[in-house]
Amino acid sequence: MSEPSYLETPQGRKLAYHRTAGKGPGVVFLGGFKSDMTGTKAQHLQDWAEAEGRAFLRFDYSGHGQSSEAFLDGAIGDWAEDAEAAIEMLTEGPQVLVGSSMGGWISLLMTKRIPERIAGLVTIAAAPDFTEDSMWAGFDEAQRAALEMVQQVALPSEYGEPYVITKRLIEDGRKHLVLRGALPLPFPVRFLQGTADADVDMSVALRLLERAEGPDMRLTLVKGADHRFSSPDDLAHITAAITDVLVRAEG
Repeated sequence: MSEPSYLETPQGRKLAYHRTAGKGPGVVFLGGFKSDMTGTKAQHLQDWAEAEGRAFLRFDYSGHGQSSEAFLDGAIGDWAEDAEAAIEMLTEGPQVLVGSSMGGWISLLMTKRIPERIAGLVTIAAAPDFTEDSMWAGFDEAQRAALEMVQQVALPSEYGEPYVITKRLIEDGRKHLVLRGALPLPFPVRFLQGTADADVDMSVALRLLERAEGPDMRLTLVKGADHRFSSPDDLAHITAAITDVLVRAEG
């Protein structure tokens, strides 16, 4: 595997990235919470983009993968700044954003910040507002007290080490909520959601569909797919959705 290149953001953070040259609109992959750009979906999409001759970008948020900073120091606002810098400084023209889990939230923030750079959107098990609606809402009194006293609380994770959730992550997340009002998405949009997702309930996808406003929008529920959404069939669903969005964006 080739070594990543690095981008220094306006905030002074160094983001690791891999960029593939090709035709536009380009495709940008936005990964999930505590994931990185070496995951199955990101690698699959790079291979797909290379085969299609399509411009493609994958990168690590600060505190993730091979980028600078510590994960526990980061928050939604920081990672949104990272995504904005990567799109603005490493791509040309309109892009189709592909947001996985937290990346779905980040991609929705990009549609507000840099709408002129968005040609279309595909989300995979999108988790908008999860710091408030999943984490904070799920904390018991003891966990909320721990967050106040020691500024963090550890949550078990089936993906390995416990997730340490900081008070800053929760408070910063409240500044970036997207499901509290209308969400204009005036371009082709495809939401993908697995019915066996233990991390993001189907109700989140339905709420996102309800809040979103746009002329070309579909939610696809994939029976049996889990949060990873990385089986061969799941990956085929993702590339089919991206292809559909690209055809409509280019048409």
